[in-house]
Amino acid sequence: MKLSVVIVNQNLCRPLRQALAALKQAMQHMDSEIIVIDNASADLSVSMMNNEFPQVKIIANDKTVSFTKAANQGIKSSNGEFVLVMHPNMVTGEDTIDKILTFMEAHPDAGGLSVRMLDAEGNFVPESKKAMPPAWINFFRFTGLSKLFSKSQLFSHHYEAGWIGEFENTETDVLNNHFMLLRKSVLSEVGSFDERFQVYGQDIDLSYRIRLAGFKNFYFAKTFVIQQSLAQPSKASLNYIKNFYGAMFIFGAKYLLKMPELRLKAMPRWSSPAYGLKQ
Repeated sequence: MKLSVVIVNQNLCRPLRQALAALKQAMQHMDSEIIVIDNASADLSVSMMNNEFPQVKIIANDKTVSFTKAANQGIKSSNGEFVLVMHPNMVTGEDTIDKILTFMEAHPDAGGLSVRMLDAEGNFVPESKKAMPPAWINFFRFTGLSKLFSKSQLFSHHYEAGWIGEFENTETDVLNNHFMLLRKSVLSEVGSFDERFQVYGQDIDLSYRIRLAGFKNFYFAKTFVIQQSLAQPSKASLNYIKNFYGAMFIFGAKYLLKMPELRLKAMPRWSSPAYGLKQ
């Protein structure tokens, strides 16, 4: 099987319906599957899928679990050579799937990619070109973990990777887990999402492990997806602060003691950033 799409859904019946309809159109000619992990939705998500998309494989959790745990349920059940992890508010274009698979097949050193995102009005979403949040950069500098990244572009640019042009394919530090295409063989080597990261940081951790294993992450700009608008959590809330900053300490605890050996592995592989790709 060529592709498995994994979607984690909770009470997003309407955007999920649009996402599935677009995927059905884009994937109708290929050997593929769609796996939706429903996180104990109280709306009509499950019945909608059963009635309108019977081909979708549904994993219905009877209680809410973290995004990382739910996504891993889907990855574990997947059969594709590639795994696309995407949020239920993402709508793909007709040729999006074909283009991203073609790029990955042409670049065997690619572990994963993210794509250009537009909002419902067609405006570019800067987070498409995701790099490292400023708070994480400061944390890495404070702990000394920045030494692992000193040969990359990680610590010289803004969160949305402002050095990358909107329409320029290029290597990037962090994949955007709103729409993240992963090579299944690479996941078998480096592991899937670390479930200690409940809400934030799982994309940074997985992207780091992919690069540490000698593979590359890419921002692919020659296609797009539309991001349907959803309510965003308040950054002033206690829950946000606990999850966002707690993820940094999980990352630090995971890698600080291993830093000397990891630095030896990471530095040679990250010495030559790849920019200006034409494919």
